[in-house]
Amino acid sequence: MRIVRVRTTAGIRHARLDGERLQPIEDPYTAFAAGRVPRDAGEAITGAVLAPCDPRVLIGIAQNGPGHDSPVQAWLKSPRTVVADGAPVRLRRDAGTTVAEGEIAVVIGRDTDGLTAGTAHDYVLGVTAVNDLSSPERGEWDPRNFESKSGAGYTPLGPWIDTEAGIDDVPLELSVDGAEPIATGSRDLPVPIRECLAYVTRWSPLGPGDVVMTGAPYEQAPVRPGARMTVRVAGMVLSTPTR
Repeated sequence: MRIVRVRTTAGIRHARLDGERLQPIEDPYTAFAAGRVPRDAGEAITGAVLAPCDPRVLIGIAQNGPGHDSPVQAWLKSPRTVVADGAPVRLRRDAGTTVAEGEIAVVIGRDTDGLTAGTAHDYVLGVTAVNDLSSPERGEWDPRNFESKSGAGYTPLGPWIDTEAGIDDVPLELSVDGAEPIATGSRDLPVPIRECLAYVTRWSPLGPGDVVMTGAPYEQAPVRPGARMTVRVAGMVLSTPTR
């Protein structure tokens, strides 16, 4: 199932994509916790498609790429930086070069009490695409990633949650302005996604709608104002213009 969030005149609704049709569904997290597929809930709707979830907690995984001898570590990014597919992002002019980092984002489906590496898939609603925009030069002053990751709109997310992609073999691509894409995937992560989730939840609980960005293996590219960044994850395309 491909799950989206839609802003309608009656408020924000969850829906599944049925071709071009937006079919409203019940709360997908309630259904997930009950062990079933979300039921349809009314007639087709129209409205603006938002980021596919609204996380209370947004976590990044550092050092999960080639050339890192250190173990992975988690860090927090403000959920207020999340924007939808297609939303233009104004790059910061006061933080040096901006870098696009295409990543696989895991959307948690239920409270993670009891999650282990072996059972991690049982706690995941699905995956989506994320562009973890960064200003790496700020890392020289701020090793905790606050300044380098804190631009407004610096977390484009979406366009949907794929509930059938799994977490073990997910393809990933990044390209800027139509250049040859950098192709990789979850199998190129030194630490598998399920082990990252077990590590994170050993220290901090997660809940429905929270997001873990799982790391950027190879796919990083500098961007300038006026560029368009494209992240592809499991067949979905997240496209973000800059200004």
